[in-house]
Amino acid sequence: MKLSRYIIYFCLLILSFFLVVPTFTADAPSVYKIPIHKEVEKGLYAFLERSIHDAEEAGASAIIFEINTPGGFVDSAQKIADLLDATSIRKIAYINSEALSAGAFIALHMDEIYMSPSGTIGAAAVIDSIGNTADEKANSAWKAKMINAAKLTGKDPKYAQAMADDQVDLAQYRAPVGKLLTLTAGEALEVKYSNGTVKSLEELLDRTNLSNAKVIESEETFMESVARFVTHPIIVPILLSIASLGLIVELYSPGFGVAGTMGLISIALFFFGHLVAGLAGYETLIIFIVGVLLIIAEFFLPGGISGILGAAAIIFSIILAGGNIVQMSIAVLIALTVAIVGMVIIMKFFGKRLKAFNKIILSDATTTEQGYVSNENRIDLIGKVAVTMTALRPSGTIRIDNERIDAVSDGSFVAKDKKVMIIKVEGSRIVVREVAEEEAT
Repeated sequence: MKLSRYIIYFCLLILSFFLVVPTFTADAPSVYKIPIHKEVEKGLYAFLERSIHDAEEAGASAIIFEINTPGGFVDSAQKIADLLDATSIRKIAYINSEALSAGAFIALHMDEIYMSPSGTIGAAAVIDSIGNTADEKANSAWKAKMINAAKLTGKDPKYAQAMADDQVDLAQYRAPVGKLLTLTAGEALEVKYSNGTVKSLEELLDRTNLSNAKVIESEETFMESVARFVTHPIIVPILLSIASLGLIVELYSPGFGVAGTMGLISIALFFFGHLVAGLAGYETLIIFIVGVLLIIAEFFLPGGISGILGAAAIIFSIILAGGNIVQMSIAVLIALTVAIVGMVIIMKFFGKRLKAFNKIILSDATTTEQGYVSNENRIDLIGKVAVTMTALRPSGTIRIDNERIDAVSDGSFVAKDKKVMIIKVEGSRIVVREVAEEEAT
């Protein structure tokens, strides 16, 4: 009996051991792998913000940012850099192909940089919207940002400056005066802009003492991918132009068809993308809806104030949703131009074919040839002789068959009690000229 009791105690002890041991066993460290691919823009910032937050919540030991980007927009790059500086997690850049322009700036905000054998980093000049080098003010500010980013991690700032300033002479790295600096993997390692060259992610993990870590890959959701696309500075004016033109065409078309549907989808995509990307709040959508309601109210209220306030609310909500006031103002201006040009084309070439258009636009002309006159057109008076009751200077009064008639001379002064001949009748305008005595008889 005692033996069986000891056996039970022993089994309970073993079971307790297996239950307690895992609580003392340290979990394997986790590493998040986050891609920075394609262009650097607003949507990328939203994706990185969410991914870094997930890594912080999971208590990740490090984040590996796999970089392969030709660059992008300065304002988005600065926001991403601020995001990187704000996190205390170890940040490792893995330049798998290229980190150019804004990509180089982001890489310089990492704690460590590793490159693939074919990787490159540099060429970070500021380019404006039409592909030309930006003005001196913008370039000066960007060069200062590049220099500070290099100093942040103890790198020689002259190489960062040469990436953004073609006046720095680094001919030994194929960057004489007139050319921007782009470093290969070997050159970056030589000037200590790289901590090492690795051929794979596994080698990178081994070099960074993270070979035992659990790698968690952060990927864009479908919604984030859509948001990145529709918030791109080139796509935004296209969406707004389609929306404005589509709704204008629908206004002049019977029923509700393809044009109106495209317009609504475009404006919905605009707000959806900016909401998902975290660039806009629901207040911008509320302002937009209020603007639409005010415009609808304009059809029932006199004065035009409701319509003006509605249009202003819509424009304000769109600019507010975009985050960057300058870029969004340009996008709205493009959309308005497209809308105005589209309206003119519709009015000129398609107005008579659209029933709804004909209901709100007066297309008929009240011409004399079509029988429209403002009063009785007394063409029967042409050729008759009258006597001036007043001097014509050039207007005055004439008498014909005991009838007083207002008239004007053909340009010359005519004294009182002179004979004149009626030479033209245009509605109420009767034109006369003085005649000689022999001509009157």
